[in-house]
Amino acid sequence: MNCALRGLTLFACAAAFCAQTQPPANPQQPAGLESDWEIATVLQDMSERATRLQPVLERMDAAAWVAKGAPQAYAAQVQSGKDQARALADGAKALAGNPERLSDALVVLFREQGLEAMLNSVAEALRKYQSAGDAQALIALAAEGNAGRDRLQQYVVNLAAEREKEYKVMDQEAQRCRGTELAPPSAAKKKK
Repeated sequence: MNCALRGLTLFACAAAFCAQTQPPANPQQPAGLESDWEIATVLQDMSERATRLQPVLERMDAAAWVAKGAPQAYAAQVQSGKDQARALADGAKALAGNPERLSDALVVLFREQGLEAMLNSVAEALRKYQSAGDAQALIALAAEGNAGRDRLQQYVVNLAAEREKEYKVMDQEAQRCRGTELAPPSAAKKKK
């Protein structure tokens, strides 16, 4: 009987918690957190820009740079840039379908930041060993992503803060339920 009462109490606490945490019929975004469709637009733009970067990177002749005395590391950076651009295009497009996946958003953000740093280095080699005009075009294309990267970064920070709040509330409710479940029987229960 005591075990059944504890099970019923635990079930009641869980039901009360679920009722409190169910999203409203008309969900509203927390203050500061962009809506899914707003950030999805940013992610689609990131994907499209990364797709436009791929042919630019393909036209680079890193082998000719090395023949002109460039360090072999530039060839590796160009190849890595191609891989990163492809992965960024795919990752941002996939994330646009479900932007609240925090881990995927972090991957896309880090990939964007890494690609930007790599493009700056590759642009220097491009300027020195191939064409100053092509280097400027690469820098301009890379700079197109700055606003989107900044918005994604702010979105990730706000999403993480929102998740922390949700987890704190869940933990507090779990502790309250655990305290209710493990509380010693009251004097009124002892008399029965």
